[in-house]
Parts: sequence; structure tokens; C-alpha cells
Amino acid sequence: MLKPRARWQVQTQDQATIDALAESCQLPPLVAKLLLNRGLREKKDVHQFLDSDGLNFHDPYLMDGMKETVERIYNAIEQEEHIMVFGDYDADGVSSTAVLMHALNELGALATYYIPNRFTEGYGPNEPALRRAKDDGIQLVITVDTGISAVHEAAVAKEIGLDFIITDHHEPPPNLPDALFILNPKKPGCSYPFKSLAGVGVAFKLAHALLKRIPEHLLDIAVIGTIADLVPLVDENRLIARSGLIALQETEKPGLRAMKKVCGFGADVMEADHVGFGIGPRMNAAGRLDSADPAVDLLMSDDLATATMLAEEIDGLNKERQAIVNEMTEEAIKMVDDHYPISDNHVLIIGKEGWNAGVIGIVASRLVERYYRPVIVMSFDSEKGTAKGSARSIEGFNMFLELSKNRDILPHFGGHPMAAGLTMQLDLVDELRAKLHQQADEVLTEEDFSPIARVDVVAKVGEVSLSVVKQLDKLAPFGVGNPKPKIMFEGVQLGQIRRIGSDSSHLKISLTEQGAALDGIAFRMGHLHDEITRSAAVHALGTLSVNEWNGHIKPQLMVEDLAVSEWQLFDWRSLKPPRILEKVQELPEDQRVCLAFRGSPSESLVPGMNVHHIGAEPFPIESFEDKYLVLLDVPRDKDQLELLFQKTMSKPSRIYAIFYQESDSFFSSNPTRDDFKWFYALIKQRQTLAYHQQQKKIEAYKGWSSGTVKFMADVFEELGFIQTKNGVAAVSEKPSKKDLNESLIYRSKIQQGELENEYVYSSFDQLREWFDSVFSKVEATNQNVKEQV
Repeated sequence: MLKPRARWQVQTQDQATIDALAESCQLPPLVAKLLLNRGLREKKDVHQFLDSDGLNFHDPYLMDGMKETVERIYNAIEQEEHIMVFGDYDADGVSSTAVLMHALNELGALATYYIPNRFTEGYGPNEPALRRAKDDGIQLVITVDTGISAVHEAAVAKEIGLDFIITDHHEPPPNLPDALFILNPKKPGCSYPFKSLAGVGVAFKLAHALLKRIPEHLLDIAVIGTIADLVPLVDENRLIARSGLIALQETEKPGLRAMKKVCGFGADVMEADHVGFGIGPRMNAAGRLDSADPAVDLLMSDDLATATMLAEEIDGLNKERQAIVNEMTEEAIKMVDDHYPISDNHVLIIGKEGWNAGVIGIVASRLVERYYRPVIVMSFDSEKGTAKGSARSIEGFNMFLELSKNRDILPHFGGHPMAAGLTMQLDLVDELRAKLHQQADEVLTEEDFSPIARVDVVAKVGEVSLSVVKQLDKLAPFGVGNPKPKIMFEGVQLGQIRRIGSDSSHLKISLTEQGAALDGIAFRMGHLHDEITRSAAVHALGTLSVNEWNGHIKPQLMVEDLAVSEWQLFDWRSLKPPRILEKVQELPEDQRVCLAFRGSPSESLVPGMNVHHIGAEPFPIESFEDKYLVLLDVPRDKDQLELLFQKTMSKPSRIYAIFYQESDSFFSSNPTRDDFKWFYALIKQRQTLAYHQQQKKIEAYKGWSSGTVKFMADVFEELGFIQTKNGVAAVSEKPSKKDLNESLIYRSKIQQGELENEYVYSSFDQLREWFDSVFSKVEATNQNVKEQV
């Protein structure tokens, strides 16, 4: 057995519905089911989703406040007022700033931008910045991707006579800021049909209204914030992402061309992952370590040389950011393990003096991946007495809602159900930890602390082809709300499994089923090589892609999880000390059960470990369920091991068969009755025989294996046929007539050979078959007990 890392939830669809959609849209059944799982049931909706035909941008004036905002901006341009775009320092805020700045510049506005410094000013509009803007002659401030929680700052702006317009997409607080106008599709009463725009999406809609046309020339920027901010890639976001990736691939903007170059994309066809894992993190890096201005300047640049310099600067910051994140993550993991073990903490809140506030969100995400708990990572400032935190959550725990229940100790926070940011008093952190732990206890169950993997479809290996993979690509771009389809293969065999990579940390596998085969790559799963046997029926979960190598093109599975639901037999019979000890030590101590049938010699194979000697009463293990059973040596008789399973009425999840022995009976010759007759006749002829001295000579003459002469002598002495003293045998007077089977020594050797044949020298398949037959009896016994009850 091998447990999956996540809970696999298979989405089911009626087969008749799948077949009907597949036929009407001329799609493979696998693709049809994926579309049904995304709520697409009508032919027109399917074609629209796959081809984007008929999918149009919504009228920007459907957003509450848009008409008044546009009129105010037009008036500012006409009156030559100075406008400030007030943005945020992440990729969404940077791209939002650039989109609106491009639009204002096209209209001839006197516009500038301002991004607060994360370390000296914190998140969002702040009073000193607004007062400076007023002093510098700014008459209109327009926020992008921020401001919905700026109640105090809006009041300050009103007090000093600074017009203040908010455009944002974050969750609105109960009391909205008293701004001139607010553009936010989530604002209560707003009739805009799509509520999940990113900050750049809202800025894009404002640019749409201002320019009186869809600003297609800004899609290559809008796609960055839309994908990087992890908003659902459905409806209008899907259109921005899909059209934006095409625009990004063909862009002529110097800044984007320079950024693509440092990312190493070249002429690649742009996909969502290029933004999510390449461009997005780099655009974030500037604001995480210093000022975000270089990122905005890059997107605004019209000179390739300047853009190249900026892109290289940002790339350098990103490398520095990666090193800081790795170091902080190691510290955070040690802090959790030493002081806040997950067994006692439903929500993890950790912090440290001097931690870089710009990357605490990334560290929080890393901790969620490792522990699957809601996490808040904080940077402490003891001089100011404050703690700045970044939160990441899990399904079932709405972080924004749960933080909202603690507004009395959280003067500044905002975000989404899965992520949030906050600033609070340092001396109240313990109180927040206790409260959130209690809140999590009320809304989460033990099952919620295991990640969920939603399986789109269970497929046969033979169903996967290049044409199917290409059909799946039409569902792109993939992201939140439109995840890359997860395909599950159930109970398939492994044609191959081997470690790859410079450190053997990855796996290369081949799934086989009914003559069909599919290659797979499992990154960072090299450790599973020793946890899956070659005969196991494997369940594999992953996403499909195309592998092009050395002129060959074929589909492959990018493996995300592997599982084995049946018990597994691991054949360790070829191991010798001290390798036995090394391998057994690798097994988890809480699941490992070591058994010895022959006492201390076998126990000495694994010194320092707990070994159960079979024969000692009472046997301490009540059940082998979910245990890893290590069989150190050969049982003393055929029934001993079978009776053990019958007694516990259970089977383990794994058996590690070692069956170690220092000497073999199976490969030593078993003398025949004629051999016994010949040897007895020899003793009788000579009256006395110094067999101990002549043992090697006799065995060589007869072609017997070493020890055969002594064995026969011991049998004759036990039966009373001879008497021995100091290795010399003499025939007994008038011995009783007895059969060889009456000798315990004779029977033991024959039985030992049979046991070795059964356990030590049988093939893997034979040994597996023997255990299966025993477990079948156990299951039958259990069933009889249940029926009687």
C-alpha cells in the first residue's frame, strides 16, 4: 500500500450525457467529460469556450461609478489637472499602474504614478503620501489594485481637498471609504456581471471606457496581473488571459521583450505558466525587496536599451529574492517543528524580528504546501511594536472572513478567502493565534487538514493520444477556476520505474494497460522508487502534455501523485548484514513491526530496534492493519506465520521479506534411503568407523555435500542404530527396527529444506501468491465472524 499525498475527489458525470456531448461537438469522450465538469453542457457554450467565438468584453459602464469616474478624468485632462495613479507593489498592482498610465498618456493627461514602499510605508494609500501629493500640486488621485479599505486615507484626502477615486478588486469592508467614486465589481449594489476581475482587470475596464474602445494594445500587460494574481480564469478573465498571451507572444513593447529574454522564453508560444512562474515572480521581486518603480518603468519603457537594463536589474532582484525565501523557509520550518507542532496548532502563526516583509507571503505558501494548515507569517518590528503578516489558507477556512471576526485587534487587514495581508500590534500576536486556533477548531475537521486533488476524469491508458492532448490544450489558458485537467489512471501496471536527475530526486515511469503504454515524469518523487513494487497495481494522477525529444513526439503524464491501494510485498531476501539494518532503519518507526522466529541471532540483524520474537506469549500486536511487517528470518514450521495472521485477523499494508539465515539446508544434499543403507553398511563392515576424521574423504567419494556424513551419523544415533564417541561410530547390538521418519533430526532437516524452498528460494510471484492465499483465508474468517454477529 502507498497512500496518496492528497484526497482524490473524482468528479462524476452520467455516461449518456458524456456520449451525447462528445457526439454533438465531435470531441473525444475524455474531453467531453472535462467540459461537463466545467459546467459546459450546451454545444454553443462548448464552442465559445474552446474557440472564444462570441465571447466579448462586458460594457465597462455596467460597473457602478464608471460613468462618473470617466467624466471626472476627462474633466481633469481638459483642465490640465495633475493626476496621480496610486498603485500597489505586486505584479497585479504594477501591471494595473502601467495599464492606466498608458491610457492616460494616450489621452494627453498630465499623469504620474506612485507606488508606496513596502518597508517604509506599507500596503495601500497612506496619509503622508497623500499630503505630499497635495503639496506637489496633484489634484486627482486614482488608486489601482488597492484602496478599498482606505477609510482613514479617504477622509484625509477629502479634508485636504484632494479628489480620491478608488479602483480595486479586493473584498470590501463593512464600511466603505468616503471616496469621490469607487470602481469595484464586488462593491455592494454593483451590477457588473463578472465579479472576479483582478486589479488590472478593473484598470483595463477603466481604460476601455476612457479610450472608447477595447484597449487590445494593453492586453500584453493586463495578462500579467490577471494570471499572477491567481483570479479565476473564466468569463472576462479567460478572455484577457487568452488574448493577452497571444499579444504577449507578439508584443513589440521593449520592456516585455526584454523581460521575455531574461526569462529565456525567446520565440516560445506563451502559456499561462510562462507568466505564472516566469514573468510574474520577477515583476513581484522588485517590490518585495525594494521599490517597485523599476517594474512599472519597464512596462512603460519605449527604449530597448533602457528596458534591457531594467529587466536585468529585476532578474537580479528575483535571484536575491529566491535565496532569501529559501533561508527564511528553513527557519520557519524549524520554528514550526520546534515550537508550534501541527498536532497542537490548527492555524500556524509564526514570525521573527527582521524577516523580510516582502517575501513572507511566499514563505507562507511554502508552509501551506508542507503542513497544509492555514498560515500567517509575520515580520516583527520591536521598535515600533508592530507585526506585519501575510496569510495563506486552505479550503474550508475563509481567511478574510475569519480575520474579519477579529477586527478589534486587526486595525489594518484585507484580502481574499485564500490570502490576506495584515498589520497589528506585536503584543497581540499570541491572542490572534489563540483566537484563530479556536475558530479553525469550529469550522475544520481532521479530514480538512489533508489537501484535496480534484480528479477531472478517470481514463484508460489507451485513451490517451496526441490528438486528445491537443484537444485538451484548447481548454487553456489554465489557472484558478479553469485548472489544468487532472487525469487519473486506476490500477495500471508499471512497465518501468527508475530514478532520474543529478540527485536521483525524480522518477521516470511507464504506465501499461492492455497493451497500451504511457510515459510519465514524477518530479521530486524519487523517494517513491523504494515504496512501489514492480507487481503493484498503481493509481496515478497527473496532467497530460506533449513530450518532444530527439525527433519523437508523444504524450506523457506529468505525475502529481501516486498511490497503491493493495498490500505490497517487498523482496529483500538478497540483502546481507549490515545492509539489512540500513534498509529497515529507513522504514517509519511508528509503522514498522519486526518479527523474528528463531530468537536472538535474527534479532541481532537490527540492533537497537524493537523486535518481536514469535513464540513469546502473549504476542503484543493486536492488528497488522496499516503496518509494515519485516520478516527477519524463516519460520520454524509452515503453520507458524499463517497462524499469526489468523490470530490478528488482519493483513499489513506492506511485507518486507528478508528470511535471513546463516546456513542453508535447501542446497545441501538430502541423502536418500540408499545413501543411508550404504553408510550403515560401511560402519557395520568396519565395526567401528572414525567418521569424523574420514568425513571429507567419504563425502568426496560419494559426491555428497559437506556435513552429510555427520547428519546421517546423528540420525543413526538418535534411532539407536549406532553409538558414537569422539567422532567414532560403532554398531549397536540388536538395534530396534525403525523408520527414518521416526528421527526428529531427519524430519527437521527435510522440513527446513521445504521451508527454505517456500520462503527463501521461491520466486517473487510464488511468494506473493502464498501470502495472497493466506490473506484470502483471513478475509473469509473475518466475513464468517461478521455474519455470525
